[in-house]
Amino acid sequence: MTQLDTYIVEHKEQFLEDLQQWLRIPSISTLPEHAEDMRHAATYAADQLRHIGIDEVTLIQTNGHPLVYGEWLKAAGKPTVLLYGHYDVQPVDPVALWDSPPFEPTIRNGNIYCRGACDDKGQAMLVLKALEALLAVNGALPVNIRVLLEGEEEAGGESIDHYVKTYPERLHCDATLICDTHMPTEDIPALISGLRGLLYTEVEVRGARRDLHSGTYGGIAPNPLHALAILISRLKDAEGHLHIPGLYDKLLQPSQIEQEFWRQDPLHFADALRGEMGVAQLTGEVEYPPLERIWTRPTLEVHGIIGGFIGEGAKTVIPAIAKAKISLRLPPDLKSSEVFTLFEQAVKAATPAGVEVAVSYIHGGEGLVVPLDNPAMQAATAALREVFGRDPVYIREGGSIPIAALFKEILGVPVVLMGFGLPDDNIHAPNEKYSLSQFFKGIRVVARFLENMG
Repeated sequence: MTQLDTYIVEHKEQFLEDLQQWLRIPSISTLPEHAEDMRHAATYAADQLRHIGIDEVTLIQTNGHPLVYGEWLKAAGKPTVLLYGHYDVQPVDPVALWDSPPFEPTIRNGNIYCRGACDDKGQAMLVLKALEALLAVNGALPVNIRVLLEGEEEAGGESIDHYVKTYPERLHCDATLICDTHMPTEDIPALISGLRGLLYTEVEVRGARRDLHSGTYGGIAPNPLHALAILISRLKDAEGHLHIPGLYDKLLQPSQIEQEFWRQDPLHFADALRGEMGVAQLTGEVEYPPLERIWTRPTLEVHGIIGGFIGEGAKTVIPAIAKAKISLRLPPDLKSSEVFTLFEQAVKAATPAGVEVAVSYIHGGEGLVVPLDNPAMQAATAALREVFGRDPVYIREGGSIPIAALFKEILGVPVVLMGFGLPDDNIHAPNEKYSLSQFFKGIRVVARFLENMG
């Protein structure tokens, strides 16, 4: 082993303890009652940066949750790499489905279970530990680095969006690294070559001025819940096609190489997805292969419906108001602001008579395609090969990391999307986990990536 590998092995327990302490902080950005926890989590990250020897560490105050910034700019003549991560996590409901408390890190079968274990505290922490190992072993870093951690990735990222657009000169760099993605299996490393964008909305349907007795008014009163069901079915049919006029007009054709890869599915992603979800068959637009559906097609999903009586027993009420949380995933060709206009128009056109509808924009972000022929991607490819013993595959990701497109647009530098999550890590779901093997391999890969960049 190299000196770097030896340091990582010798400090394995301390690295794990540092991660566990961070995971215990319930930094749920979308819930106002966790505002103090958010600040605690940001302060913890800043303390970690100071401990490992990063300079100019500060909490940047915003209108939302603070950003964490640090820099080490002592590698004269070397490139500067911006390292990004986020310290906020998703809510934990339904808590009853967790096998262990969601904010008490629990190790089982080589995995650490906790909300945020993979998304993104585990992955952000491994980047910090790569910096620690390099500084401890070599007394310096092979490149200049800036670290920027945010606390609103799971809530739309408004604060970091404003900061990057307002102060791009403070983030001057030659490349960015985002460690918030996954690999197909623990043996097949990957670099992400594309992301979808996101549009998150709330649709509210109003009927009568108050809730009504279904015996007295049933048959003549508009029912917002029923109207919402009809509306949603008109936006997306049983075959998965979206009926939003203008949505498909700007879609670009993927390359022939990508289309062939999706059709052949040599890594058997479709079978793995079925097994991971525990379903008999995949749904959606059957004229497109599953990988194309999840990586480059626009989708519409309903995340929750609110309205009426949902308690135990019976209550014969026709609700006055019903709401639905609805998101669309968008290929890079589609801009979230333009799609919101199309979506709002389609919702109003699909609304049944007798009710009123309002559409609210919650948040959105853009997708991107990552060029593979730049030094940063080559440095990442080499680092993955050195640690995993094989070249990475280049795959797209159906999820959204809006900051990636923003970095590319505003900073004008290559974005490396290199993460170590696995498909069964249950991100955003009960029993989120992270493989400890992936955590420690990730530390080695990031350290080698920075060495290669230097």
